[in-house]
Amino acid sequence: MAWFYLVLAGLLEIVWAVAMKQSAGFTRPLPTAVMIVGMVASFWLLAVAMRTLPLGTSYTVWVGIGAVGAFLLGIVLFGEPATPARVAAAALILAGIITMKLAS
Repeated sequence: MAWFYLVLAGLLEIVWAVAMKQSAGFTRPLPTAVMIVGMVASFWLLAVAMRTLPLGTSYTVWVGIGAVGAFLLGIVLFGEPATPARVAAAALILAGIITMKLAS
């Protein structure tokens, strides 16, 4: 269950990052509220996962899921550039997440 909680925490990190962008500097109440709820839930699930999983693994996977997910949604939702260097960097992060899982 710890890995399930960790992945869910990472997905919620993506939610709050996108909501933060949508909040326009905390000037829009609904995206700001989604961001706060997503953040609290994400941190809580990360803490639950850390009861079982090592700190380094948990934090690296959590950040990696959030980073790659935010990167992909930035491209899809906000038209951010998908340059070869940015895609390669995201692929390296994804490779690191997979390696952390295999090494655990």
